[in-house]
Amino acid sequence: MKSLYIAKVGTTFSTTAQQFGDFDQWTAAPLADTNLPIHVLDIQTGADFPQPDECAGLLITGSHAMVTDELPWSLALEEWIRVLLREEIPLFGICYGHQLLAKAAGGVVDYHPAGKEIGTVEIHCQSEAATDPLFHDLPQDFTGHTTHSQSVLELPPGAVRLAANNFEPNHAFRHGCSAWGVQFHPEYSTTIMRAYIEEQATELEASGRDLQQLLAKVRETPIATLILKRFAEFAAAKIA
Repeated sequence: MKSLYIAKVGTTFSTTAQQFGDFDQWTAAPLADTNLPIHVLDIQTGADFPQPDECAGLLITGSHAMVTDELPWSLALEEWIRVLLREEIPLFGICYGHQLLAKAAGGVVDYHPAGKEIGTVEIHCQSEAATDPLFHDLPQDFTGHTTHSQSVLELPPGAVRLAANNFEPNHAFRHGCSAWGVQFHPEYSTTIMRAYIEEQATELEASGRDLQQLLAKVRETPIATLILKRFAEFAAAKIA
């Protein structure tokens, strides 16, 4: 049976990991109801890539690394993404994964000129979302958890913009018929979001951010999580 793979491309802060687990666990948790086996590939330690015909789909987690560093493990994953794109294997990139998917498909990734976006933010569906397999019939506006310094500055050629906000014009996109990237974190809970704000408190306060205001705005993001669940359903339906 084909499997749903999670490409783990980093690890969270040590204190956060001790309390709440790590990226792969957060990503897998909303997918508990899928009928597909789920396997984690620890990309930074040199995990072997499965053959495309073994993959029902691939999810790529966030990372504390930067896509523009072009680390060897990231370049290897980028090349594998291109293989899966050619085979139209379902892909879902989160934050770093979103950026790496965009880069692999010909987009431009770099530091956001306005700095870091962090906290629970409002995100707005674009008109193209109405006919998208994952974004259709969602509310026009929904909340998502964020923490990122780099962004997709230019979408890949032919990509469809699905969601944006005033800070981030490319919060979600679709490439082809079965690959999605989301800059927000659908796998985060409110406790994880608060932990990320607190872990970065010194940096945030030094840049003039109001830590208490950021913490006060943290709230549930059920629509963002629904998008992640819909991807697993899409991948399962594609091989049914």
